[in-house]
Amino acid sequence: MSTFTAREADWRNGAIVYQVLVDRFAPPDAGVDKTELYPPPKRLRRWDERPTRGPYLPELRLWRHEIDFWGGDLASLRGRLDHVQQLGADVLYLNPIHLAFTNHKYDALDHRALSPEFGTRDDVIALADELHRRGLRLVLDGVFNHMGRQAPIFRAAEADPQSPWRDWFHFGPQYPGGTRSWWLAENLPELNLENPAVREHLFNGPDSVVRRFLRDGADGWRLDVAVDLGYAFLHELTQAAHDEKPGALVVGEIANYPSAWFPAVDAVMNFPLREIILRLAAGRLEAPTAQRMIERLVGDAGIEPLLKSWLMLDNHDTPRLATVLPAEPRRRLAQALQFTLPGAPNLYYGSELGMTGGDDPAMRAPMRWDLVRDDNRALQWTRQLVALRRAHRALRIGEFRPLTTTRLLGFERHTDRVRDTVLVLANPGDEAVNETVLVANSSLMNAKRLLNLLEPDRPPLVMNAALLDVSLPPQGLLLLAPETDPPGGYSAYKRVP
Repeated sequence: MSTFTAREADWRNGAIVYQVLVDRFAPPDAGVDKTELYPPPKRLRRWDERPTRGPYLPELRLWRHEIDFWGGDLASLRGRLDHVQQLGADVLYLNPIHLAFTNHKYDALDHRALSPEFGTRDDVIALADELHRRGLRLVLDGVFNHMGRQAPIFRAAEADPQSPWRDWFHFGPQYPGGTRSWWLAENLPELNLENPAVREHLFNGPDSVVRRFLRDGADGWRLDVAVDLGYAFLHELTQAAHDEKPGALVVGEIANYPSAWFPAVDAVMNFPLREIILRLAAGRLEAPTAQRMIERLVGDAGIEPLLKSWLMLDNHDTPRLATVLPAEPRRRLAQALQFTLPGAPNLYYGSELGMTGGDDPAMRAPMRWDLVRDDNRALQWTRQLVALRRAHRALRIGEFRPLTTTRLLGFERHTDRVRDTVLVLANPGDEAVNETVLVANSSLMNAKRLLNLLEPDRPPLVMNAALLDVSLPPQGLLLLAPETDPPGGYSAYKRVP
């Protein structure tokens, strides 16, 4: 089996990931009264209300907006899977669904239990079954660095120094609130992962949290604040996941330079590449510098883990893309790079519709189903990018090779078949660029046409002895592929695979 055939057989490589906050994705059944699931001080809001920042509640050690809910659940999510599938996603990624006090669920009360607002373990199994029937995979969010302050085991440990749970946490007067908490957030006491019993419970044990949910049908884990778990414990967790389900995905939320984090995890959320793309698209990073950065990152990290790594432009922790890049040409340029650079594009629910939203909690607004229309330009563009990626093998599993340029960003995605080749050129600047580019691919035939994938009706370009003359307007894009089967029956590619 060739390298590329093996990559293609691995669902994790180049997958399109769709991210959902269950509470905010699909409105609950109107005939079901859910108010009892949100006792005060929690509030159940109307679907058309926008989240706004609230005051700090010292008695709970959290913010008012962390306990405002919109009522989405796993059953309502299952009813909207047509949208996810028709968009072309391969993976559904859910933010935490385990039992927790807040709406975001990053403050687990019990990692094994499901939050009743979302449903039951049977609902998880039913969702996984339905996704698999549709040819999709399910990835869950694992929050294994900390728990919520209201977790029963933490309260028992806090109240009694002789509690069997005492050494599951770090207590001491040197810590604000009396316990070591993640980034000093007193509602998030950190777990003592150095205690083998904690790791046994979370991932090492045969009935651990990681293993049980994989047996329930999940296909992988996205690990919250994975960098805080460290290399050794991440390696243990990843091995446990692979032992339970060979081919499972473990992707870490690691904003650091990624190269040294493999194979402790299979993949990372590629924050460095995201930052390069956004700065480039905003005009804050010059194309030649961005190209050198990308080339170094791919070289240092290696193509294999990067193909599995999630490349997001926005998510539940960042302002939405349409807010960060309000100008459509710049936003489109960023999205085109997201779908053509090595990685697994991660789409945050609603951003495919052009939803806006600034800092927390504005970026976590309920899904705008009224924007799911065929005349929505943002949705049209996302669908076009998804279709191109699905049609061109190199964009999913291909190698990366930079083009030799002066003012443009340019690269090539290629496989063992020349017909898969895609050339990508972008002009992030404010002036038109006319440039001659060197394409260092010996299998691309001289004087043969390169077709415009984004605008098929535009005249093709022709290379002359590996040199390509291109003209790009400000924020212009070119995606080119060789015409290997031209009309007339003669192909210069007849003996080149």
